Amino acid sequence: MERSLEENRLNPWDIAVVGVYFALVLLVGVLSMCRKGRGTVSGYFLAGRHMIWLPVGASLFASNIGSEHFIGLAGSGAASGIGVGAFEFNSLVMLQVLGWIFLPVFIASGVCTLPEYMNKRFGSTRIRVYLAVLSMFLYVVTKISVNLYSGALFIKQGLGWNLYVSVLILLAITAVCTIGPGLAGVIYTDTLQFFIMMIGSSILMVKAFTKVGGFAALQEKYMAAVGEHVPNSTCGIPREDSWVMLRD
Repeated sequence: MERSLEENRLNPWDIAVVGVYFALVLLVGVLSMCRKGRGTVSGYFLAGRHMIWLPVGASLFASNIGSEHFIGLAGSGAASGIGVGAFEFNSLVMLQVLGWIFLPVFIASGVCTLPEYMNKRFGSTRIRVYLAVLSMFLYVVTKISVNLYSGALFIKQGLGWNLYVSVLILLAITAVCTIGPGLAGVIYTDTLQFFIMMIGSSILMVKAFTKVGGFAALQEKYMAAVGEHVPNSTCGIPREDSWVMLRD
């Protein structure tokens, strides 16, 4: 039997934690807008080129990990095993290629954005506009829309707010933390998100393994788990290679 909507609502302590989280994010965004050097092109798009390695690395991590991973990959893993996480090995390789091969070229060219580099490299304004529009379109369709919907759905289920109001609130917070302060605001808020995600996911992992009885018990129970609420296999049947990361 499905739980009622009231049972899905957050309790006052949960709401307080969510409120503190949003307040911290807004505070970081506002403080980033008050820093010096934000008015220059380099200060806005490149954070003045003065960031140290820790916030840069944390921002790279937080920019590549989001709600679609915590929710989507968890569901995909439950359906077909840990092999769904293999694509993250590509990120490990590609980020190294980006940092050691492509980034020195971009720095030497003195550009702030990739469309600007393409314009300087090929001498065409059309390719600059095309790449900017294409990047925005793909990012909205594949990233922003998913994150906004999942975040708004959480607020709707937890607080009972209207879905569209929740989306507008998330957009407003995002605008304060990105449009105003530029890249520095993004890096600082991403650093905050990094620590929250690492601490939260670590606590969740420990509690989950404790609840299920350890890794060995998880393997045993997973292979025996078959959907019982529907008379077909739409929920997925555990594969024989569910615990193999690299499959043929």
